[in-house]
Amino acid sequence: MIGLENAGVRRGRWIFSDVSFAVEPGQTLAVLGPNGRGKTTLIKALAGLVPLAAGRRIAPPLIGYVSQAIGSDIPYRVLDVVVMGRALRLGLFGAPGAADYRAALDALEQVGAAQFAERPFDRLSGGERQIVLLARALATGSSALVLDEPASALDLAYQNRLLAVLRDLKTAGRHAILFSTHLPQHALSVADDALLMMDAASHVVGPVRTVLDETNLTALYGLPVRRLSLSIDSGGTIEAVVPMFGGVYA
Repeated sequence: MIGLENAGVRRGRWIFSDVSFAVEPGQTLAVLGPNGRGKTTLIKALAGLVPLAAGRRIAPPLIGYVSQAIGSDIPYRVLDVVVMGRALRLGLFGAPGAADYRAALDALEQVGAAQFAERPFDRLSGGERQIVLLARALATGSSALVLDEPASALDLAYQNRLLAVLRDLKTAGRHAILFSTHLPQHALSVADDALLMMDAASHVVGPVRTVLDETNLTALYGLPVRRLSLSIDSGGTIEAVVPMFGGVYA
């Protein structure tokens, strides 16, 4: 399990306060909020990278963490980048062995990126790098995955690919997954619950289907937002979130 209990971070002012949630293995929670609302600070606090000023953090000793951005000029092959996820298991002077490389290859296979193993990381596209970094998080062997806006720089095809990987991981039931996003559609697609960071002292958390309603999303982003049910070719329906940007609509 991973979560926060009555938690807050303060830097002169409260970035966020009195936040509580818990994510069990097999569950996914999406964190949403506008720019500057504290999503990344919350993610880093959950990952143990930012100290809490109040409350407590609930987490396993090791977390699979994917930061919001990473430089593209890492001059290593992809397999070695993924093996870096094993570093805390190896200790200060430890060197990766056969079992560590096997774990790295397994992680790459799990995210559908085994074909990248021998390629230079800095030659990959942004979408390919994000998938590889998710594999690195999996290679830690942690039961908790914490992802800071993992789809922020991805085109639609890679967004779909990333969401499919997260959905498969959730179905497998071995990981508690938390990710932040600017796209409510992603939360509807893969998350069980959502945390809406309305302001530093106000948050809404609960089942994604009910929390991501038009009233909450309109208040969160400061513009009208609509929820629609769309028919799909298979005969079912899909829930869509449509922001009503200030333009002219036919």
